[in-house]
Amino acid sequence: MNAIFKTLAASAFAITLTGTASAQDSQPTEINFGIISTESQQNLRPKWEPFLEDMEEQTGLTVNPFFATDYAGVIEGMRFGKVDVAWYGNKSAMEAVDRAGGEVFAQTVDVSGNPGYWGLILAPADSELNSLDDLLECDKSLDFGIGDPNSTSGFLVPMTFVFAQNGVDPKECFATVRNANHETNAMAVANGQVDAAANNTESLSLIEQNDPEAFKKIKVIWKSPLIPSDPLVVRGDLPEETKAKISDFILSYGTPESKGDAASEKEILAGLEWAPFRKSSNDQLLPIRVMEISKTIAQIEGDTTLSDEEKAAKIEDLEAQKKEYQAQIDANAKASGA
Repeated sequence: MNAIFKTLAASAFAITLTGTASAQDSQPTEINFGIISTESQQNLRPKWEPFLEDMEEQTGLTVNPFFATDYAGVIEGMRFGKVDVAWYGNKSAMEAVDRAGGEVFAQTVDVSGNPGYWGLILAPADSELNSLDDLLECDKSLDFGIGDPNSTSGFLVPMTFVFAQNGVDPKECFATVRNANHETNAMAVANGQVDAAANNTESLSLIEQNDPEAFKKIKVIWKSPLIPSDPLVVRGDLPEETKAKISDFILSYGTPESKGDAASEKEILAGLEWAPFRKSSNDQLLPIRVMEISKTIAQIEGDTTLSDEEKAAKIEDLEAQKKEYQAQIDANAKASGA
């Protein structure tokens, strides 16, 4: 199975893989599995290898992992038919659904049983920053690390709840703003390379396990509302038989219904910080859509280039869309008895 970890291009545009599934293939024999860049490839690769080995064995498909340097690489890979199934965050999954015809079919479950995870703002442990008020003095004296533009906890959550909600443009607030993955941002905080950075509880837990000395140098100065657990997305135009193979494998993995060794599979999932997956759908993205609209409304309200009439017209349309999404969320909650 080591062959599945042959060197792949770092961008969807550079992929030259052959034999991938397409809408015309009635029985594809090979698929590409996208993995977003929450950490370096060096750290992600050994965590995913056993899972993808089992996927190959149980589905009969050749499974090629695809790592990109940013989230957009995996989204664009799916858009152009070069990524067939992928693990995304919620915001990047929303982009994959909207731009690449993806379909959410499964959701990760935290190994500790948490219903999701939380976005964080980190600062060095010895920093004078202890709250959002400290962070948002906006005297352009601080260096801030934000996440990939398609990251939920690294970008959308802080842009919505930290900046847009307080009428702050990060580029006008800080001396520098740089984009990086969760691991890089956390380590930049620990090493004093930035004054604060966006992160999440899952990533910080990994830092605590893998580098306890770095973890001691970090403190949390803000925690977000709950974020739904990450979705898995499949290309909508894959043959139904192939989608069923992928879904059946993932949803049974580590459960009594698995075709493999469920106990071993649970250990593999634990290495990914997960318990067995649960079934999901595009509806899981509705709260993220509401969050995205809320962020946009706040940005419009603070846009000095628009007249009051222009702002009102734009916001009216967005509020109507937001209301529609919220009604769907409420209906789903009522139907599930939540």
